Amino acid sequence: MTTKQAGIAGPLGTPAPASDGPLPTAGRRLAFGSAVAALAVSFAANAAPVPLYNVYRSQDGLTNAGVSLAVVAYSFGTIAALLLLGRLSNHWGRRRTAITSVVLVTAGCLMLLQVHSTSTLVAARLLMGVGSGIASTSLTAYIVDTAPARPAWLASVASSQGPMFGLAVGAVGSGALVGFAPLPRQLVYAVLVVLLVVTAVLIAVSPETVTPRTGAWRSLRPQAALPSRVRHLVPVAAAVFLATWATGSFYQALVPALVEDQLHTTSPLTLGLVFAAYMASSALGAPLAGRFTPANAQRIGMLAFLVAMAGIIIAVTSGRLLLFIAGTVLAGASQGVAISATVRGLLFGSTLADRAPIFTVIYLLSYSGAAFPSLIAGALSGSVPLPTIALGYGALTLAATAFTLLAAREPGIPE
Repeated sequence: MTTKQAGIAGPLGTPAPASDGPLPTAGRRLAFGSAVAALAVSFAANAAPVPLYNVYRSQDGLTNAGVSLAVVAYSFGTIAALLLLGRLSNHWGRRRTAITSVVLVTAGCLMLLQVHSTSTLVAARLLMGVGSGIASTSLTAYIVDTAPARPAWLASVASSQGPMFGLAVGAVGSGALVGFAPLPRQLVYAVLVVLLVVTAVLIAVSPETVTPRTGAWRSLRPQAALPSRVRHLVPVAAAVFLATWATGSFYQALVPALVEDQLHTTSPLTLGLVFAAYMASSALGAPLAGRFTPANAQRIGMLAFLVAMAGIIIAVTSGRLLLFIAGTVLAGASQGVAISATVRGLLFGSTLADRAPIFTVIYLLSYSGAAFPSLIAGALSGSVPLPTIALGYGALTLAATAFTLLAAREPGIPE
């Protein structure tokens, strides 16, 4: 049934018509696969600079603060796109908006082909952040629109963990190319440009799920809203996203330097594998959330995440690389459980028109959690040792876990 047939209201209170009838099975599968691929490749591009950060530090004189600023620029670009463009796909259609996001990420990759200063890195990451912000709503909504009905958890896992999977593959692929291939500073971005173009073409030939409608300019007014039935879930969602995404930005900005300084390895592939261990295990842990109610999965995931962070901090202070990797894998898997459960709760009872605004809120919380701790950590990195900064992230995780244990609630049960 389409939203027109169901009479569902859009985010501005007007009908939000979808395509004229049910999508053919082949078309739905193509759209779902194309959207998942585009989301994963876009985020693979976002992970590609991580193994190169130490190269930029050693060859171009970039600092930890400069790299942290680039991570913050990416997050702020994403936040701006979410606030201004989060509902655009309800008006332009999923495909047109998704292709726009892929084009912006591609443009950022082209800029990264020639990075020799902090300003170029920051500008490229800002552009990619805008593209990722658009992708975070348009592509994730497209995934949910076209996902098979069974298994029931597939839509939330694909939409929430597609970025994690892409980040993992992008980090490992980049680390391998930087470490062993010619043109280590350029080849990875050239490969990503090709893949991004391919995904844009696949989306262009996939069926649309939302009929374009007027009001696109009005939709640019900053607005973030959730259906009343899930608003009581926001405080715990914010805690989960803050702790997990803050740690993700820590792994992007400061873990490369931490691994080199404290764990004594300079291999780009090792850096990529460490980052991938965090992100890939998140995608593997996410389906486990489907075995529990959302609130219980949040509690289990955050408790395990706290244990993992304790192991990571011990590994950093004692210089034990294997313990660090084990803690990283557990942290990734447990955050996958917590994040997937949180997304599933917020999507409870959602309609076609609800989904883009809901994902706007989800990613606003997520990228805010990534940006502000990273901004603080970057400012402190010139005067505070990296192990001490890692301890601060552990304290943040402890607070978020305690709050989740006390306040987690099921969707549809506000009391």
